[in-house]
Amino acid sequence: MKFSLDTKIIKPENNNIKNAVILLHGYGGDGNDISAITLNWKRFLPETIFLCPNGHEVCPINQNGFQWFDLEKDDLDYILQESIKAEKKLNLFINEIKSEFNLNNSKICLSGFSQGCMISINLGLTMEEEFNCVVGFSGKIIDKENISKRIKSKTKILLIHGDQDVVVPPSNLLEAKDFLMRHKVNVETKMIDNCGHHIPIEASSVALNYIKKNLYFK
Repeated sequence: MKFSLDTKIIKPENNNIKNAVILLHGYGGDGNDISAITLNWKRFLPETIFLCPNGHEVCPINQNGFQWFDLEKDDLDYILQESIKAEKKLNLFINEIKSEFNLNNSKICLSGFSQGCMISINLGLTMEEEFNCVVGFSGKIIDKENISKRIKSKTKILLIHGDQDVVVPPSNLLEAKDFLMRHKVNVETKMIDNCGHHIPIEASSVALNYIKKNLYFK
């Protein structure tokens, strides 16, 4: 099947698919970039398919990369509306995945970096049915007031952030944790020492253990 988003797919070696991890790249990245994390993960997550879609828009600052929502306008309302457009595109994509591989939300982990993390959080809270879990790296909640009005489900969430991040400051992790706890969402966090705006090995390992625990030992 051809999906609505151009997607890098990493299937399990035995081709027996029982669950999925959907990985959303950051601003200006692509599915191939974010798929690098699966090189370690796939050895420990048997019968898992990894799906790494490209954003639905070309990124204006990197014509070889993509975006989930435009950041060229310094307008929070505009950014919110563009992010909601991305949610709709990804809802369609996720439904295609569920149909193609006969999965339900409880067998799907959403994970993302930066912009991809922000969209993953929104999807985990606004879908009718909870996902297995959300794992977000270096992100934030786009608009707390808006998302608080749209919460329909409370997917458990792990947020990981570098304490030296100057692109998305680490204070966003603390604000997201506070917001999620106040809305009674099961949230765990990990601040990585001496880490900027990227995914180091320590963050990848913490995320892997969390995903493994939730996909296989629920």
